[in-house]
Amino acid sequence: MLQDLRHSNISKFQVSEFILLGFPGIHTWQHWLSLPLALLYLLALTANILILIIIKQEATLHQPMYYFLGILAVVDMGLATTIMPKILAILWFSAKAISLPECFAQMYVIHFFVGMESGIFVCMAIDRYVAICQPLRYPSIVTDSFVIKATVFMALRNSLATIPVPVLAAQRHYCSKNQIEHCLCSNLGVTSLSCDDRTINSIYQLFLAWTLMGSDLGLIFLSYALILHSVLKLNSAEAASKALSTCTSHLILILFFYTVVIVISITHSATMTLPLIPVLLNVLHNVIPPALNPMVYALKNKDLRQGFYKILKLGNKGN
Repeated sequence: MLQDLRHSNISKFQVSEFILLGFPGIHTWQHWLSLPLALLYLLALTANILILIIIKQEATLHQPMYYFLGILAVVDMGLATTIMPKILAILWFSAKAISLPECFAQMYVIHFFVGMESGIFVCMAIDRYVAICQPLRYPSIVTDSFVIKATVFMALRNSLATIPVPVLAAQRHYCSKNQIEHCLCSNLGVTSLSCDDRTINSIYQLFLAWTLMGSDLGLIFLSYALILHSVLKLNSAEAASKALSTCTSHLILILFFYTVVIVISITHSATMTLPLIPVLLNVLHNVIPPALNPMVYALKNKDLRQGFYKILKLGNKGN
């Protein structure tokens, strides 16, 4: 009876806020990481805004492929902005407290934007498949309407599929510990503090990863397998090289994005002697792709490079 009473008292107590401690194991000097992280964030914002300006101003870039790239730029800025201001506040001002609603909201938005990035990669892979494997039908299939419908579908898919993540996390009882060894409100990091069973949270996180990210990766793999099969049948080596060159930048970004996702999943599920590794990977995964994506496309795409040079030239003339 005494044990039941003690359990009842504990279950009634609910913490009012979480404390994000930052990077585990390096709290004494973690503020030095603020400079490279701030520079990455600034680079991500600047590069993606520049991509949007170039696509808007250059009439030759008013094509579905570049529209998807513009949407990816918006998603990247949203993802980086979801976490970086809070991380910099922790590192610069020790503003480690975050209310439960703010934490669950951040958890939801992170999952939404990561899912959107994966979904836009799928759209871009389908765009390349139609352009290379069915070039004559490309203008009738990949239209402006297709871009809008695909984007709306991905937004609805991710907004609805990720709702259970913060909802299930909010249903847990946080009655003792409220300190999170992390810079952001990750689902597993938050629910590990709960005093009751969190099996359902782990199951849904795994289900979400397999259904959303797994299906996206499968569609991307299928698209590029068909592209490779089609390219290998071309008699001209020059034509094959040109076809593959349009996919190179996309493949680089996809490999980086999904490789880091898989590594994060493995390090979170394994017993790590260095908890800093999954936390650092998690943070970098949310800030490096937004900074990397526009740079890779700008370097590999001739039309984007020309648009970039034209903007710089106009700027110099204005001065």
